[in-house]
Amino acid sequence: MRRPGDRGQATVEAALLLPVVAVALLAVIQVGLLVHARVMVTHAAREGVRVTATGGDHGEVTEAVVASGRLPPQRLEVEVVPGGGRVTVVVRFDAPTNVPIVGALVGDLVLDAEATMRLER
Repeated sequence: MRRPGDRGQATVEAALLLPVVAVALLAVIQVGLLVHARVMVTHAAREGVRVTATGGDHGEVTEAVVASGRLPPQRLEVEVVPGGGRVTVVVRFDAPTNVPIVGALVGDLVLDAEATMRLER
């Protein structure tokens, strides 16, 4: 049975809960985008080290990293570290957090990945 003061209670509860659910949904979307970017950075590092191990120079490595990861080159940093018959490629990516509300709370993140391979010379 309804009491006289209960009119509109469901509307008020929905109005209070809806913003929390919306922010949680946006946070899940942002996490998904960051996981995707992390996978792309790892893939780009692996492609870069393959090119380096087969005799590619730094320019070819950078091209391979940009092409394989489908990441914006202005946000990428590629470092080649030779040493003892092996080579390591480190890729750093300044990942934007551009989902509304969540991006403003978290800010941009730096994702990095490295891959090491034996030289094939």
